[in-house]
Amino acid sequence: MLFDTHVHLNAEQFEEDVAEVINRAKENGIEWMTVVGCDRLSIKKALELVEEYDFIYASVGWHPVDAIDMTDEDLAWIEELAAHPKVVAIGEMGLDYHWEKSPHDIQKDVFRKQIQLAKRVKLPIVIHNRDATQDVIDILKSEGADEVGGIMHCYGGSVEVAKQCIGMNFMISLGGPVTFKNAKKPKEVAVEIPLEHLLIETDAPFLAPHPYRGKRNEPGYVKLVAEQIADLKGITYEEVGKQTTQNAKKLFKL
Repeated sequence: MLFDTHVHLNAEQFEEDVAEVINRAKENGIEWMTVVGCDRLSIKKALELVEEYDFIYASVGWHPVDAIDMTDEDLAWIEELAAHPKVVAIGEMGLDYHWEKSPHDIQKDVFRKQIQLAKRVKLPIVIHNRDATQDVIDILKSEGADEVGGIMHCYGGSVEVAKQCIGMNFMISLGGPVTFKNAKKPKEVAVEIPLEHLLIETDAPFLAPHPYRGKRNEPGYVKLVAEQIADLKGITYEEVGKQTTQNAKKLFKL
């Protein structure tokens, strides 16, 4: 009974075999998924998937790398889509200082606008943070994002920052990197952060867990993330599955 809370089944990497990938996920005990749309095309594809599969939900937003491309019309469209019964979150949104496509000031502006939108439609937010932790935290605080809360997606930061995020009503979501031998911080977070504040995800097709690292990721592999967290915490795989699924369903109001 696992919930992959962040997957890009709408990515081009799944164009040829998305049905088979979804079937494999079901065979591995993945009962729910949230497909994340983060630009015009991926949002449309996410909505097509939620119409076709009753156990798939969507999050809609605009990725920080492409913030420079977002128009007022795009923002208004996302706000309209928030009324869809299977849209459960806004995002992924945030800041990305690794890829330099969108200037930082534009990323911050688009981030703030999406938080404000989420507060209007009363949906949680999905945060993408790459090399921008302090600015992400500052914006979440200044915009009162704790009002809606959400997910620190594919969290790779410290235990201390994770605790700060939890204090702002955010769940900490762990993905494939927690299984990497050299991934010190995600492993520490898995050990130190109580299970009631954790979610699991794949971010497929990216960040495949060990032993598939470097290959295409898929939602069925979220099982390996759950197994690793169970191992690190010294609890059963079933406990991890049950609690993280409960956490996701509560956050997404399912």
